[in-house]
Amino acid sequence: MTTLLERLQGLEPLVVYLVVSGFVFLEDALFVGFVVPGETAAIVGGVIASQTHASLAVMIAVVVVAALLGDTVGYGIGRRVGPRILRLPLLSGGRLDGAQELLRRRGGPAVFLGRFVAFIRTVMPALAGISGMPYKRFLAFNAVAVLLFGAGNVLIGFFAGSSYERVASALGSGAWLLVGVVALVAAGWWLRRRFRPESSAPTPIPDPEDAAAVVPVPVPGH
Repeated sequence: MTTLLERLQGLEPLVVYLVVSGFVFLEDALFVGFVVPGETAAIVGGVIASQTHASLAVMIAVVVVAALLGDTVGYGIGRRVGPRILRLPLLSGGRLDGAQELLRRRGGPAVFLGRFVAFIRTVMPALAGISGMPYKRFLAFNAVAVLLFGAGNVLIGFFAGSSYERVASALGSGAWLLVGVVALVAAGWWLRRRFRPESSAPTPIPDPEDAAAVVPVPVPGH
């Protein structure tokens, strides 16, 4: 991260936006996240925004948009290429099995949670495409996660190189309110899913032969 930060310092803001968004996009689109994680690029973008004329709001926007586009491309690759993509050397190992199992058990929530785990973040869009998950469902869970991921990591970098007062003046109360609402909605949804009582099991239909076996047979003369 230090090397990337040093190379970006002193560059024009437009170039910084392009480089940061490029890393974030390629992380999931072409699995570049195994080399330079998009999370690192987003944090570096926040630090650059705190030290130069780069806009914090624009940096958050380009990171979020780049992540959404990268995930969409990764989903499309998985949908089009199918299980063959899992033969790539970079995708072998037990971690991939764990990501597949998480997606199989959790579905959409796995897409949301996977955004915050480095390896799973890189492969989850492709796995969702391979699994045949409808894109609208994938996007619904992924968009909320990307917003939290993008804004959160850029702000972490910004906090690391700035003060609270500068953050407040750069974002404004409206943007802070939006981030807070999204976080509360996501947390409420997760808690509802986590603690929702299981539905009652359906009453089994008795087998006619079993029913006949327990019905007393009248004895002649009684």
